[in-house]
Order: sequence, then C-alpha cells, then structure tokens
Amino acid sequence: MAFLTDRKRAEGLGSAKTGTDHHWHMMVTSVALVGLIPLFIFTFGAVLGSPYEEVIAYYQRPFPAIIAALTMLVGFVHFRKGVQTLIEDYVHGFARKALIIAMICLSYSAAGIAIFAIVRIAL
Repeated sequence: MAFLTDRKRAEGLGSAKTGTDHHWHMMVTSVALVGLIPLFIFTFGAVLGSPYEEVIAYYQRPFPAIIAALTMLVGFVHFRKGVQTLIEDYVHGFARKALIIAMICLSYSAAGIAIFAIVRIAL
C-alpha cells in the first residue's frame, strides 16, 4: 500500500511549460492573418486575369510584393504551429518526432520558396 498524497501523485503530470507560448504565437499569427488575408485578396484580385507583363509590373511595386511576402511568411508559420499541435495530439512514439521534423522542413521550405518567388518577381 502506497502512502502518497494527491499532490505527490500528480507531480510531473502537468504542463510541459510551453503551451502558453505556443498558444500566444497562434493568436498573434491569427490576428496578423485577419489583416493580411483581405489585403492579399484585394492586391492579388486587382491583377487576376491580367496579362503576364502587367502582373510582373504590378508586383514590382513595393506594396503588393510586401503584402504577398508577409502573407506567405505568416501563413506558413501559422500552418507549422497548427499542424504541430495536431501531430502532438494524435500521433505517438517515433512517428510523432519524424512527422514534426518533416512538417517543419516542409513549411519552412514552402515559405522560403514563396518568398524567393516574390523577390524574384519584384526585383
């Protein structure tokens, strides 16, 4: 028979000390996307269906290029955090670590490619 108090039984089973930071980042990126997505839709919608040369000239202006780059960057960071939460909740063991590493590599690669493409068009 073990003589453990409730506190002693619960010790070590609590928070991993990173949940608040993760939640805060998700909230900040969500709020940023609330403003960026409409701006991106309006700037992208202005040249939707236009000829190639006109689209290139439009995205060589700073405002549309900056809005597109920020939307891609913040969007992929939000994606990374959201999918990481999903994997942590539903996958266990070695597969969890492998999927988190793969997802981080995928999201940063996609963000890098998107930023590179926008910079390539803008310059």
